[in-house]
Amino acid sequence: MVGLSGQMKLPEDLQTLQITELEELAAKIRRYMIQTVANNGGHLAPNLGVVELALALHSTFQSPRDRIIWDVGHQSYPHKLLTGRWERFHTLRRYRGLSGFPKPAESVHDPFGTGHSSTSISAALGLALARDHCGDTYKVIAVIGDGALTGGMALEALNHAGHLQTDLMVVLNDNEMSIGSNVGAMSAYLGRIRSDPKYFRLKTEFEQKANRIPLVGKKIVDSAERLKGGLKYLVVPGMIFEELGLTYFGPIDGHNIAALKGTFRQASRMKGPVLIHILTEKGKGYSFAEASPERFHGIGPFDLENGLPRSKKTGPTYTEVFGQTMVRLAAENPKIVALTAAMTGGTGLSRFAEAYPQRFFDVGIAEQHAVGLAAALAAGGLQPVVAIYSTFLQRAYDQIVHDVCLQKLPVLFAVDRAGIVGEDGETHQGILDLSYLRSIPQMTLMAPRHEDELQHLLYTALHHASGPAALRYPRDKGEGVGLSEPRLLPWGKGELLREGGDLLIAAAGPCANAALEAAEKLSGEGVDAAVINARFIKPLDEELLLEWARRCGRVLTVEENSITGGFGSAVLELLARKNLALPVKLLGIKDRFVEQGPRALMLSLCGLDPEGIFQAALSFIAAKMTEGAS
Repeated sequence: MVGLSGQMKLPEDLQTLQITELEELAAKIRRYMIQTVANNGGHLAPNLGVVELALALHSTFQSPRDRIIWDVGHQSYPHKLLTGRWERFHTLRRYRGLSGFPKPAESVHDPFGTGHSSTSISAALGLALARDHCGDTYKVIAVIGDGALTGGMALEALNHAGHLQTDLMVVLNDNEMSIGSNVGAMSAYLGRIRSDPKYFRLKTEFEQKANRIPLVGKKIVDSAERLKGGLKYLVVPGMIFEELGLTYFGPIDGHNIAALKGTFRQASRMKGPVLIHILTEKGKGYSFAEASPERFHGIGPFDLENGLPRSKKTGPTYTEVFGQTMVRLAAENPKIVALTAAMTGGTGLSRFAEAYPQRFFDVGIAEQHAVGLAAALAAGGLQPVVAIYSTFLQRAYDQIVHDVCLQKLPVLFAVDRAGIVGEDGETHQGILDLSYLRSIPQMTLMAPRHEDELQHLLYTALHHASGPAALRYPRDKGEGVGLSEPRLLPWGKGELLREGGDLLIAAAGPCANAALEAAEKLSGEGVDAAVINARFIKPLDEELLLEWARRCGRVLTVEENSITGGFGSAVLELLARKNLALPVKLLGIKDRFVEQGPRALMLSLCGLDPEGIFQAALSFIAAKMTEGAS
């Protein structure tokens, strides 16, 4: 199997294969993907559902001349296998291996980078317009899922594409809806009629001849149009796309390669934007993924024989503790409501949704709407908690500023996946939230150093409730400290973890634990380091930080965030404001995007593990000694 790319030149040779040969290749692709994801983790169920689609696209069109854009990238593994990456596919999501998402730097067959949802149609339209401007004729195809189509950006792009009427193909991969056979057959039949050039020729001839009839000709044409339109509304589920200006085909069986290829060829002859609606089964070809497509959407390494995770968890994750605490606090406070953007399970809110269905809102992939809705819920007297991954919350920045903070509304943002997320790589690393949230007036920022403190800060934020706040925590297991009764913590106050006189290490979030470990190791080198757990990034505990900065005379800040505008920057601003001229070293993510790799490895490479902090502190102290000697 691994030698397949040596036997075939992909994707070019796909053009020569018969349907039966393509179906045999589909089975090989599925086996290879299942084996690889079982070893490496990844997005298995959505990729299993698009194998035939990828084969049909690449055996019909000519990539890289024709441009195929996969929305989000959760469905791009078969595409990668068919575009010269078969031999390297075993490195998927590993450090310096293949990305789990389309990446132009990785292959000429990836014309546009995707990792966040709902962007493909905008990108495809842009490429199509660039093609037209340059006088070229290549095809542009956007593949988007039904979930991604809930994103406002996708609908905006569809509206614009319908207005411009440039040649563009959108493939809507629908793996959720179930459409009856009669409706589907009728829709497919009407789709074939609308794609037949003879239909348009006859329609034009009919209108020309009818319009020549004195007095009643125009009425006949208008009546025919109304009748045609009325029938379409009754039997064609794609009328919304037709009204937006796209020609609609479908629904088509997304696992029927022959039907897909035939539809693609017909659609290619059309002028203007076309939408092809296909139906697929998420997880197809692997029984465990078919039975639990949500669990296998994104999964860690698992046992092929039973589909169970290989790793045995020793304790709850931060996400699980957040979800458990939300259920507990909601039982005591009926005003608490929870919102997420198509990530009920991922944000730990499944139990909340089951326990309080009337107080839970999954808005789909619509982060802007989630935040705007939460603002209005708060204005109406409720206490909304918006749980969204750090990297996705970026998409709602204006709503955070304009709708929430400007009005000082008590919306609490549960910023999951903050910091290094690991194998999902650059598009998913949550390394900017402290920077982009800290600059907003009225916003409070909190970061727990372990899972028990997460409970307390969540409880504290919901009881404080005087304005907007954000609670950030990593994609990781907890520290194993055990969970106590949620209690109020002093608002805006940090925690001194260790006294010392040679160096102050001020850390945000779980970095405080690594800093404490580094401080113990420094003591063996004769360096007495104080350690502060900030807890609050905004407002800072000025009194605590200034006291120990003066005592130690040197400050090292540590954060799992960009050092540009983050926690360290806030400490520098504090010292400058107080005219306290001390040497300060910022340790965090440098001005770059962080590649994929296991979370522990990437923390080490960024110098944010105990050893990295230890080495940074030693060099900082050495610099002080050198200055003193000179």
